[in-house]
Amino acid sequence: MDAMFGGGAAMMILFFVLALAASAFWLWMLVDALVNEPDTNQKILWFLVIFFLHFVGAIIYFAVRKTGGARRSTM
Repeated sequence: MDAMFGGGAAMMILFFVLALAASAFWLWMLVDALVNEPDTNQKILWFLVIFFLHFVGAIIYFAVRKTGGARRSTM
């Protein structure tokens, strides 16, 4: 019985750490979008995408904007 509880506690700790890391990544991408996007409309768009899609939105923003998946507008 102790082995089963120990495994459950380890899984809870693992999920907690993963949730904490995902939330930190989400917050980092949210602030990055608000600070580094050149156009106000792009800031609003990325803020809404990241805010409403949470971790998935943060991954989309990271993939599109941070890894050079899309070229930034210079206007």
